Amino acid sequence: MTTFSLPSLPADLHWQNDPLDWKVDSESILTITAGEMTDWFIDPGGTVNNSNAPSALFTPPDADFMLSAKITVNLTYTYDAGVLRIHSQNDVWAKVCFEYSPQQQPMVVSVVTHGTSDDCNSVVIDGNSIYMRLARMGKAFAFHYSHDGQLWHMVRHFSLGDLNTVQIGFAAQSPRGEKCTAVFSEIQYQARRLQDIRSGE
Repeated sequence: MTTFSLPSLPADLHWQNDPLDWKVDSESILTITAGEMTDWFIDPGGTVNNSNAPSALFTPPDADFMLSAKITVNLTYTYDAGVLRIHSQNDVWAKVCFEYSPQQQPMVVSVVTHGTSDDCNSVVIDGNSIYMRLARMGKAFAFHYSHDGQLWHMVRHFSLGDLNTVQIGFAAQSPRGEKCTAVFSEIQYQARRLQDIRSGE
């Protein structure tokens, strides 16, 4: 298994599904290129079950934590995205995506999966970069986005139930395209509990 490290993270990352290409540069910026027809999604209608998008994951050593990054994506094909992921098992996971909508708009999208996927579009973003964050507070999780990495807006507050194990990290996807490259910069891990899910503080 290929593993690698980033100075800002408390544990090594490993690949769940190999990317088409990837690199970490001298400033600890992670770049992931997903190949064609890659996604994590279990359609509640039963027509789609995909779990092949490349994800760089690690096991957080803390009960409560936050992981954030600035995500920049070459949004070309519908549903291309850069992603922060939470993974317990192949039918228990969640993701917050900076995604290219069918209306050809960059958008914040979240998906919570427990057996099947609950998919929710949130807000349209101007440009090809946005800050995103995931947080764990006991049995609960939260997703946020930010334009500047300082003022955070809540996307979703949810639970995945009682989890024996959990991994978190970064992914890229191109469900309907040939490939998609996502760049994760300003990566930050905090071993603390999010105090206010609404304000993001």
